[in-house]
Amino acid sequence: MLVGLVGKTNVGKTTFFSAATLVEAERENRPFVTINPNEGIGYVRVRSVCREFEVKCQPKYGWCNGHTRYVPIKLLDVAGLVKGAHKGRGLGNKFLDDLRRASVNIIVIDAAGSTDEEGNPVPPSSHDPLEDVRMVEEEFALWVVSIVKRSMSKIRGKIISGSPVDAALYEILSGLDISRGLIKEVLTDLSLEKSPEGWSEEELVVFSRELLKRGKPFVVAANKIDIPEAEDNIKRLGMSLEEPVIPVSAEAELILRKAARSGLIRYEPGDSDFEIVDESSLTRAQLRVLDSIRERILKRYGTTGVQKTIETAIFDVLGMKVVFPVENESKLSDKDGNVLPDAILLPPSATVRDLAEKIHTEIAKKALYGIDVRNKRRISLDHVLKQRDIVKIVVAR
Repeated sequence: MLVGLVGKTNVGKTTFFSAATLVEAERENRPFVTINPNEGIGYVRVRSVCREFEVKCQPKYGWCNGHTRYVPIKLLDVAGLVKGAHKGRGLGNKFLDDLRRASVNIIVIDAAGSTDEEGNPVPPSSHDPLEDVRMVEEEFALWVVSIVKRSMSKIRGKIISGSPVDAALYEILSGLDISRGLIKEVLTDLSLEKSPEGWSEEELVVFSRELLKRGKPFVVAANKIDIPEAEDNIKRLGMSLEEPVIPVSAEAELILRKAARSGLIRYEPGDSDFEIVDESSLTRAQLRVLDSIRERILKRYGTTGVQKTIETAIFDVLGMKVVFPVENESKLSDKDGNVLPDAILLPPSATVRDLAEKIHTEIAKKALYGIDVRNKRRISLDHVLKQRDIVKIVVAR
């Protein structure tokens, strides 16, 4: 599962990335610090099943604190963009190519309006952050438009040789990892079943926007909530956009994560507060910073928003679910005795067969049926799984 971080340059994308992953990446208050993409591991939270069965999780990946399981996902922080990037402006469309694999994209914006359209620092409220969301969405759509236009002769040839329009478009857009079924659905809903050669420019743009909206959805991380001017902008963004808008302070999350890693505080991603371990080990300046984060961010917004943004993207927008596969349904363990070692993210319609495929192709080939561990009930390979299911897959010997 790959989540892309995209946005105008110098709005805190890389700070968000570092806060979510604790990967050290270059950060400065100037445009185009990030050129090559940064990739790291973030996490989504799910209520663990270990308490329910009075056992202790032994995760292969991520961790469990006894009540919450942290399940790993990949985050990709790409180069910032400017208007006209699809034509090669700024760093060009490199950022778009980098994001081909992402299932969902988080648009990080400067909610305080303290950077202009080029990413240069300006006084807060000098720039409208809504324009930055629109710009990202427009650049994505125009990028798809450019792909279709460049491939028009190939599309024509496919259609002349008997391929349906959706099949021809699927072939040239396959790098986006969008299904042919979705392409067909969008064509039908927009009444665009005719060859793209006959589409108007407007129809081509509308098709591209709708395809991305459904196949590569966005969540907006409204960053810099520590700046007072952000509050009114966030309210306006929430009323103006269809996409979820999450208030965020990536800088605050990064400070808390680093302090926790150093043993100065007790804090886990997404917590609504922190606990100082030993006040005497902190300087006055550090205590002032922590107090400011608590008063201005955690008490006002509930969290720093970084974890909430990622989980909104995975669970609310994509509808993903976490399933716990086991080999020994009595001990909830794998063959080596590790308790609840795996927590696997699956799409909303995923079945027992899909779970088997995710574990290993050989298991999928030999799978006979599943067992719902909670009620010891046999379930078919076509059974659609639910959030937090615990499943044993029975295979042919």
